[in-house]
Amino acid sequence: MKEKIDYVIRKEETVDFTGIREINLQAFGNGENEANLIELIRNSENFIPDLSLVAANGDGEIIGHILFSIIHLVTEQGIVPTLGLAPMAVNPGYQNSGIGSSLVKEGIKACKAFGYDHVFVLGHPNFYPRFGFSPSSQFGIKAPFPVPDEVFMALELKKGSLTGLKGKIEYPPAFNAVS
Repeated sequence: MKEKIDYVIRKEETVDFTGIREINLQAFGNGENEANLIELIRNSENFIPDLSLVAANGDGEIIGHILFSIIHLVTEQGIVPTLGLAPMAVNPGYQNSGIGSSLVKEGIKACKAFGYDHVFVLGHPNFYPRFGFSPSSQFGIKAPFPVPDEVFMALELKKGSLTGLKGKIEYPPAFNAVS
């Protein structure tokens, strides 16, 4: 087990942008796509400043980041705004120390506080279920592209909020620009 790390989770600030970019480049092994995605989302109508969170250590260094932004669930009844969790990154030197879990927990708490109903994520099937995520197919909701069922997941922030909303997730153009 790694030694305990002191850090705080807070809303991102302008001075954090370079650190956030670096975290994504490191965490995703030359994660140029993820780093660019954050900047594209930040400059779009889908960005929610209060849902871009960082983990900063005692020296103020950014050691983790999570971003939730507006995406859409396209159903037969119409388009339903929802949230996408992407990306989430932790500095490789700080991984496996609980920072990623703290970012997800605090992020979910913030999403609930701002009144959102659900969140979708394309992510590791052994990580996100511990926070309540389950395959979106269980709700009759498809990913916008072919992926294994267990990696595209949904979380109801309000119980029953996905009931009857069968359809397909649609990501905004920012996501297409970095594929």
